[in-house]
Amino acid sequence: MNLRKKKELASRTLGVGKKRITFVEPRLDEIKEAITKQDIRDLKKDGAIVINKISGRTKNLKVKVKRSVGNIRKKVNKRKKVYVILTRKLRKHVASEKRSGGLSREDTKEIRKKIRNRMFKSKAHLKEHIGGLKE
Repeated sequence: MNLRKKKELASRTLGVGKKRITFVEPRLDEIKEAITKQDIRDLKKDGAIVINKISGRTKNLKVKVKRSVGNIRKKVNKRKKVYVILTRKLRKHVASEKRSGGLSREDTKEIRKKIRNRMFKSKAHLKEHIGGLKE
């Protein structure tokens, strides 16, 4: 006896795949007479239709790490670090020269502008420039 259509109806009604549905052998005559979805539901409740567990392994999906705003690690520019260190060193030297009376206020302003524009490569270069101003 061919019950393929009944199996399709049961799978649509119960919301499972056709392979998971098993009809109980002694009650095949009742299943054969079932026409409506309600008949299928009643047969399942009575135990004439059995739904098997899912066979096979479940797929383990790899969780992707989401890069949201707080997770982005930006590399700080090395040039900026070098600039900051040099600028602080040079400004400190200019301030000490000004305090000791070696530089005037106008000279100090000019030198600070040149420091900001990266004119001096090192403290020695700055000292050489200041030595030229004093003479």
